[in-house]
Amino acid sequence: MHPIAAWRRLLAEFVGTALLVTAVVGSGIMAVTLSPDDVGLQLLENSVATAFALAALILTFGPVSGAHFNPVVSAADWFLGRRTSTGLTARDLAGYTVAQTLGAIAGSVLANLMFDLAPVALSTKDRTGGHLWLGEIVATAGLLLLIFALARSGRAAVAPAAVGAYIGAAYWFTSSTSFANPAVTVGRAFTDTFAGIAPASVPGFVAAQIVGLLVGVGLLLALYPSAGEAADTVVVEHDSARTA
Repeated sequence: MHPIAAWRRLLAEFVGTALLVTAVVGSGIMAVTLSPDDVGLQLLENSVATAFALAALILTFGPVSGAHFNPVVSAADWFLGRRTSTGLTARDLAGYTVAQTLGAIAGSVLANLMFDLAPVALSTKDRTGGHLWLGEIVATAGLLLLIFALARSGRAAVAPAAVGAYIGAAYWFTSSTSFANPAVTVGRAFTDTFAGIAPASVPGFVAAQIVGLLVGVGLLLALYPSAGEAADTVVVEHDSARTA
C-alpha cells in the first residue's frame, strides 16, 4: 500500500511537523518583536508566515509521507480508507500520531532556542471557553473537508497552496485562531510566547478538534461517499514508483 519505507515516512512526519511548529512559534516571536504594540499586525505576520511555511512543507514532504503533520488528518485518512484498503493502516496511524506529536514539541524547543529563550517554557496563555472550542470544531472540520474534497476530485496537486491558504484565512475567521491540530496544540504548550497555549487549555482544544474530526468525516461521507477511495492521495499523492 505504501511502498516508501515506514521509517522514512515517520521521519518526514516528525521533521515536517517540527518545522511547521517552528514556523508558527518563531514567526509569532518575531511578530511581537517587530510590532510590539499592534496585536492585529502581529497576527497578520504570524498567519502569513504560517500559511507560506505550511505550503512549502507540504511540497517538501508530501511525496514521502503525504505531509499530514496532523493526527486528525491521519485519523480521517485511516477511517475513510479502511474499507477500501487505501490510506493509512492502524499501525501507520499510531506511528504518525507519535511522530507528529514529538515533532511538534521539538519544533517549539527549536524556535525557543533560535530566539535565545529557554528551550522549554510552559505557556501561561489561557485559551479556554466554549466560543474557542467551537472555533476549533469549525477549523478542523473545514480543513478535513478541503483536503479530502481535493483528493476525491483529483486535485491533490493544488493541496499545498489550498491548505496553506485555508489555515492562513482560518487564523482570522475562527475565534481560536485555528490550531486545528492536536499535535501542534501539544507542541505549542512548550513555549511561553505569542503562539503558546497553557497546558491546562490543551485538553479542551484537543477534545474540540476530535469533535471537528467527527463532524468533518460525517460531512465527507454525506457529500463524498467514495472519499475513502482517494485516501492514498491525502495530502498529496505518494510516489508509487518508489520502493525503498
